[in-house]
Amino acid sequence: MAEKLEPAKVLYCGVCSLPAEYCEFGPDFARCKPWLIENAPDLYPDLLKEANEKGVDNVSDKLQSVGISGADGAPSSSQTGGTSKKEEVKRLPGGKVKKKERQEVIIEKVVRNKRKCITIVKGLELFGIKLSDASKKLGKKFATGASVVKGPTEKEQIDVQGDIIYDIVEFITDTWPDVPERSIFFIEDGKKVQAG
Repeated sequence: MAEKLEPAKVLYCGVCSLPAEYCEFGPDFARCKPWLIENAPDLYPDLLKEANEKGVDNVSDKLQSVGISGADGAPSSSQTGGTSKKEEVKRLPGGKVKKKERQEVIIEKVVRNKRKCITIVKGLELFGIKLSDASKKLGKKFATGASVVKGPTEKEQIDVQGDIIYDIVEFITDTWPDVPERSIFFIEDGKKVQAG
């Protein structure tokens, strides 16, 4: 009879969840390095050497900074805690960084069938405005059809029939004072232009 085969044991990285051999090809190898040095030093011997060299450099830096003061006897910036806080960045699965959305309203005019225009309003929800209420107000004010639809980026936006791109800025700033005029932008010829 044939010999019974055992399944291969694979060591998975605790940071990026890839097999340890493939961490260097992963999204954030720098974050995986400490874990690999501790748990799989035989896979990456260069990392171990690099960590030892950095450790020696860190010790020498600490020795230089201890007890050194400025000419007037004031402690140096390294002694007073001159380190800045690192901002917490939200990471998505796969190591991608999620950027915080800027609060801005983007207004775009799209022409269809050569004559018909649609004005698209994006970003009102970032100011705490309910899009359904906003579309009703826009429809009543400009006597057109206005609806909330999902855009190509799967985010909701307001589509208003007609070319009201320049009238809508004043209406938005009057109706919702939380939206400053400096945060309203037009998209013209593929470029973002401030409304003010």
